[in-house]
Amino acid sequence: MTLLALRDINKDFGIKEILRDASFSIEEGDRVGLIGTNGSGKSTLLKMIAGIEPIDSGEIWKNASSKIVYLPQQPELDDERTVLEQVFADSGDSMALVREYELISAKLAEADGDSNQLMSMLSRVSQQIDQANAWELETQAKVVLSKLGIEDFKVKVGTLSGGYRKRVAIATALLSEPDLILMDEPTNHLDALSVEWLQDYLSRYRGALFLITHDRYFLDRVTNRILEIDRGDLYPYGGNYSYYLEKKAGQEEAAVSSQKKHAGVLRRELKWLQRGAKARSTKQKARIDRIRDMQNTEFKQTQGNVEISTAGRRIGKKVIELENITKGYDGRTLINDFSYLFTPADRIGIIGPNGVGKSTLMNIVTGREQPDSGTVDIGATIHIGYFDQYSDDVNINENQRVIDYLKDVAELVTTTDGTVITASKMLERFLFPPDQQYSPIHKLSGGERRRLFLLRVLMQAPNVLILDEPTNDLDVQTLGILEEYLEDFNGCVIVVSHDRYFLDRVVDTVFSFEGLGKLKQYPGNYSVYLEYKEKAEQAEKLKQEAAPKAEKAQNAKRKDASKPKKLSYKEKREYATLEEKIPELEEEKETLGQQLYTNPPSDYNEMQTLAQRLADLETEIETSTERWMELAERMEE
Repeated sequence: MTLLALRDINKDFGIKEILRDASFSIEEGDRVGLIGTNGSGKSTLLKMIAGIEPIDSGEIWKNASSKIVYLPQQPELDDERTVLEQVFADSGDSMALVREYELISAKLAEADGDSNQLMSMLSRVSQQIDQANAWELETQAKVVLSKLGIEDFKVKVGTLSGGYRKRVAIATALLSEPDLILMDEPTNHLDALSVEWLQDYLSRYRGALFLITHDRYFLDRVTNRILEIDRGDLYPYGGNYSYYLEKKAGQEEAAVSSQKKHAGVLRRELKWLQRGAKARSTKQKARIDRIRDMQNTEFKQTQGNVEISTAGRRIGKKVIELENITKGYDGRTLINDFSYLFTPADRIGIIGPNGVGKSTLMNIVTGREQPDSGTVDIGATIHIGYFDQYSDDVNINENQRVIDYLKDVAELVTTTDGTVITASKMLERFLFPPDQQYSPIHKLSGGERRRLFLLRVLMQAPNVLILDEPTNDLDVQTLGILEEYLEDFNGCVIVVSHDRYFLDRVVDTVFSFEGLGKLKQYPGNYSVYLEYKEKAEQAEKLKQEAAPKAEKAQNAKRKDASKPKKLSYKEKREYATLEEKIPELEEEKETLGQQLYTNPPSDYNEMQTLAQRLADLETEIETSTERWMELAERMEE
């Protein structure tokens, strides 16, 4: 069943054409990943489908019986709702029934007199909750929120940070059970564990997905179709991200080959014309017309890639030394007695849940914050470039032109090969065409702004590069180029990231925040770190499973060692005595029990005495039987 269809959509912002006669559809079970460079119109396309952004022409058809939910990068939530109330905002009357049940229960607990009416109301609401399956829905909501890192379900949404608001919005979208979810960068601000969970959840999700994400592992494992937007055109690929890369490479090779072949034919035909061929026959006229058509043929150039080529800076042996660094806030220790000597060749990845202190550590390294104790010593030749999560979002002049923002750093830039180029030319290498360079910054998309901030940092020619969540909002093409640049970067690279693919490509050492301010060092990239952690967890699990077995075996060994293998003469006498005694005790018990049942004594004290004797007999029979079985087992050895 078709859930959504776009027919001949056109969208143009004047300085940039977003879509040109674009058509595609989404069917049940489709998991579509939308890719393209920053500013190509990915978010705009989702907004048009959601009805937030108007189209210039064409038609967007939506199945009237299908529920479509849009999850933007910065969702709008009700600040006065609790987390649970927000999650159930699109769940009909289910949450209202649960809340009514809780209210009646509270009144019932406080009721002093007749509560029959309240009990009747509680029973009625309980039946309605069972019919609506609301209890299960609430449990599921709490599980989803917990997996996304939210434990306090009663806190007001208005008190949450932007990252946690995004998590609440994700849970709200998932639990509303739509037929199609439109997701714009759902992995931004999620830690690696939350991303892994969301990835697994969506891979099993029954509904359809249409998502934008820079996380290439996520994109590869969740999608079954790729839609690429490139300078107004849409290109579909029937497979995941790996399939797209394979087909894209083949297409570009074929396009280059086709253009070379076309150019070769055209050169030969032009030589024929230049020899002075006379257009006297119909055949010659047709050939001349064909040459003119070939001259007018336009090939769409291969999509441009960001070209990172900035001059380096000499780096000395001494980089940054951290000695016994400790930092905490409000009685909570984030970093405890941490020391490390950074080297020029370091490629460090720093990981851990949100809020553990990763950005704090980077701010201490760069001098933006001071440690509570310990020292930071930076080498004399060190020039730090810091590309943080928020870049210049706070202090930037939104009305400043793109070119002027870059000229604040330098009007001329020296590239890796020593060539001196203008700031404008460098912007072109970062995919900012001349007409866009003179536009105000506020007209840039979120990804284009991030790309601009990255260029500004790199133009300062740092020899220590600190990247705090660099993958947020950057397109996958730019990330690939950045990864290649970092491989050849002449200096120290420190990365704080939740992007597993980026960490695998860039780092060779992982620092993991592991609670109570402890940072533990692991050699290798992120995948190697995961393997190490998995093996450690398996070893610990086996150790815990083996401990009770080992203890039991040891106890049995001690017990076995302490008892004689053969019965002594005394024990043989005891065994024979028990064989005679146990039947006698059983007979006495049966007689006494029959007496108490058929002809109990009238005297209370006598009754108590007989009852006590019966209890003693049961205990004695049990003890004697256990001892007889132990002796009998040893008799057989």
